Amino acid sequence: MIHGRKVIGIIGGMGPMATADLFTKIIESTVAASDQEHMHVLIDSNTDIPDRTACILQGSDAPLAPMVESAKRLVAQGADVLIIPCNTAHYFHPGVQAAVDVPVLNMPEISARYCAERGFSCVALLSTAGTVRAQIYEPYFEKLGIRLLHPSKVGIDNLMYLIYDEVKAGRIPHPERLYPEIVALEEQGAQAFLLACTELPLVFQGGGRVPFIDPTLLLARAAVVEAGGMVKE
Repeated sequence: MIHGRKVIGIIGGMGPMATADLFTKIIESTVAASDQEHMHVLIDSNTDIPDRTACILQGSDAPLAPMVESAKRLVAQGADVLIIPCNTAHYFHPGVQAAVDVPVLNMPEISARYCAERGFSCVALLSTAGTVRAQIYEPYFEKLGIRLLHPSKVGIDNLMYLIYDEVKAGRIPHPERLYPEIVALEEQGAQAFLLACTELPLVFQGGGRVPFIDPTLLLARAAVVEAGGMVKE
């Protein structure tokens, strides 16, 4: 803890661009008039962590051990609160939290509270197949009485292509392939779209009839508050 504020640790590398996006959003969300008023952030961008979706679909917990190693490394370096810029990786959140004595903020839980505060009763989840399979978001939304809609199989396949074959591969993303699915989810009653993969906020900037919610931004703002900083309105 420095100057009465906690140090934020990012368990990163899942993927690198999503990690950088979270760090940028921490900076952009913080009320600060000088370098010294920004948050102290430690980043462990461990790209050796196995793919979370692939492991969930295979029934493997291989990502947990390296995630715990990153968490312990950050705590040893002085982190007082940890955050994970990967929605699918939150499947392993309980194991990471059990391994350290500092809070590990929970992005799905934070997102559910945000949706409830805004009165949404039906939200569409745009995510990886692993997040859908593991029902990472469902418990938090069900607890607050919010219905979650999912894309069709074709829609999820298109999401996976966009995330893995375009954004993670460093290629120009083509989100237009998802537009028919977005329209279909709107027709099913979606009041908002949750960009529940940290690569998706890099593609979708909103501007449609139904709002896009960025869990990465919500996590960034929650981390600033948890660490004792002030967030911009």
